[in-house]
Amino acid sequence: MNIRVVSAISLLCLVWGSLWGLVKHSLQVFPPFLFTSLRLILAAVTLMLLQLILKKTILPKPSEWKPLVILSAMVCLGFYATQIFAMQFVDSGLSAVLVFTMPIFIGVLAHYVLHERLNRQKILGLILGTLGLIAILWPQLLHLSWNLSLAGELLLIGSGFFWALSTIYIKRNFANYDKVKLTIWQLLIGGIAILIGALIFEPVDLTVWKNPLNQSLLLYIAVVGTGFAFALWNWIVSQIDTFIASISIMCIPVLSLCFGAFIWHEPLTMNILIGAALICSGIVMSSLKLKAKNSDLTYCSKHLD
Repeated sequence: MNIRVVSAISLLCLVWGSLWGLVKHSLQVFPPFLFTSLRLILAAVTLMLLQLILKKTILPKPSEWKPLVILSAMVCLGFYATQIFAMQFVDSGLSAVLVFTMPIFIGVLAHYVLHERLNRQKILGLILGTLGLIAILWPQLLHLSWNLSLAGELLLIGSGFFWALSTIYIKRNFANYDKVKLTIWQLLIGGIAILIGALIFEPVDLTVWKNPLNQSLLLYIAVVGTGFAFALWNWIVSQIDTFIASISIMCIPVLSLCFGAFIWHEPLTMNILIGAALICSGIVMSSLKLKAKNSDLTYCSKHLD
């Protein structure tokens, strides 16, 4: 692995690892769904410009619109909108850990939908991941009562599930589709839908959006954290084995916990550390025996964050 690839992987991990804290901070500034919709639309426009530069097609065929709308609903509503709502009540580092349970869900879904055998290693990975979730939720489970923190944590797990579900859908319906073009429309369709709802139900304070610092924050999260990061990931997987690339970014939840603790002063309790370690171990364990034919599934799963 040459220095350019190592540098690209390091940069991607830093961008995505730090992104969770910035998104959490943005929720203290922007209305959550208006922020999310503009993030998705700006990211889609960025990738659209990339397609134009590369002189590749942008518009889907008529027969492709229906599956694209279904995929966009899973990604933008099930993954992004659920995630952004839940993050109002959960710290950024913990949010990343809970959402990154996605590969564990893929193991189960792929077994039943794609008929990819759920072997012993994947089952062990599922067990480790489940124990990790129990460890993280343990304080709420000890004194079981419905509160916003518990609801947020469960919604973030649900967000990871929708990320996995959309990955399986991509595997079945868009295996040979242009991944940049696919991302443009799955972000743009859902982004516009969320924008319409946000304009109806959320207040629009123009002074917030006119602030140069706030504008810079939104542009960074949308253009760099979503659009550029996916383009960088796309380049990485073209240079090295997809499995090696996917394992190399498994440090993102850990980085998110570190950034959350040291920059945003989020608490790092023992149960969160134990839970994060178990979940990361479960993800790696589930992935270790993936064959080359499954590499495209791994690839599809990563371009959504």
